[in-house]
Amino acid sequence: VLMPKKNKYHNEKTERDGFVYDSKKEANRGDILNDLQANGKIMSLERQKPFILIEPFTYQGKTIRGVKWVADFYYYDFERKIWVAEDVKSPMTKRKPEYVIKKKLFMTKYPDILFVEFI
Repeated sequence: VLMPKKNKYHNEKTERDGFVYDSKKEANRGDILNDLQANGKIMSLERQKPFILIEPFTYQGKTIRGVKWVADFYYYDFERKIWVAEDVKSPMTKRKPEYVIKKKLFMTKYPDILFVEFI
């Protein structure tokens, strides 16, 4: 018997409309955002949008890779009149130090984008 593929956080990959989400929770949020866009509440919905947090740089002659964070969803919210970057997280991953640091770097570098977590 084949089991559904799970990722490192034990979430089941879920396909909706030809797009594979990392979890059922993320797929459900995608359905809601698709409906909001269809009803004119949001626009320009993107999935898995990368944001550069730290550009690549050179340190003592060595090239150091940059740091990026990928938003699960990115869109313009007409009601709030602001661009929104959303991250769907489990309570477990929300506390991981790497995630907390990337979240703070994002907020510092992109203060005009509303950061929203769905736990």
